[in-house]
Amino acid sequence: MKKYLRKLALFGVAAAMALVTDAATAKDITLGYVAAGMQYPFNVAAAKGFEAAAKAAGVKTIVLDAKTSVEKQGNAVDDLIAQKVDGIAILPIDAVVAQSWVDRAASHNIPFVAVATQIGDPQKHAIKDVYPKLSALVASDEVHAGYDAAQIAATLLPKGRTAKIAIVEGAPGYPTVWQVTKGFKEGLDKAGIKYEIVASQPTDWTPEKGESVCQNILSAHPDVDLFFNQADDMVIGCARAVRAAGSHAKLVSRGGSRLGINAIKAGDVDGTVCIQPGKMGQLAFKALYAAVTNPGAPKAQFVDVDTPQVTKASLSQCVPEW
Repeated sequence: MKKYLRKLALFGVAAAMALVTDAATAKDITLGYVAAGMQYPFNVAAAKGFEAAAKAAGVKTIVLDAKTSVEKQGNAVDDLIAQKVDGIAILPIDAVVAQSWVDRAASHNIPFVAVATQIGDPQKHAIKDVYPKLSALVASDEVHAGYDAAQIAATLLPKGRTAKIAIVEGAPGYPTVWQVTKGFKEGLDKAGIKYEIVASQPTDWTPEKGESVCQNILSAHPDVDLFFNQADDMVIGCARAVRAAGSHAKLVSRGGSRLGINAIKAGDVDGTVCIQPGKMGQLAFKALYAAVTNPGAPKAQFVDVDTPQVTKASLSQCVPEW
């Protein structure tokens, strides 16, 4: 009681009553989280960040795994709406399809937060142009992440001739694929690099697919100068393909995973951009909890999670979260 009297004196009756209410109702709040696919370490880290923050606040969570199926993810959102959860966060698989899920949640007055991936067509809307029915988008600016990767690449590419570059993409449908490629090309252009994209092929985000794609590219373009992999998992496989072929191609990635950072330490990979999914999950909880406990909270917020550049000389810039 003395604690709340001090709050009354410092902040006024309304603010103190809000604090009392939050303390009393946190245990009664249930938030849903729908992962894109928990077989991926990135998705696991984001979900764990969300759960850990919720547990610290005394909030119950329901975590569902879409197992990389858009249909399952939509069904999971519908299940959470039917259970009348107080708020929903997802790491969406298909940004365009997910728009209808946000609309359904909004029609039931359930706050909705997107994690890592924007809602809506990324080719029509900049990442900071957040879908208006979202409470928040918590993500890295993936165009800027691609730009950061290009800055690393620019230091590795040959001077005095047109460099040959191959892009190892993530899975089709993810806005990240288009956004990162856009930023990467913009970064190379800004650096004044003369280059040719000799190949740009999709994967399923796995090391195995990264390896096979890089093998195919090296068969067609044995003189490729640099591979830009859109995730650390693929760059691990790509590094195996490069070594097996006796290629001198440089390797740049996006991720900052334990595997990626260890590969940089070992000299198998030249650089990466540090993405922080655990931090995204934590901030997603914070944004969703604020929306649930304060209906007057701002809508369509963009919560930016920075993407430090990492090379062997700057390993301390990234503490791996996945």
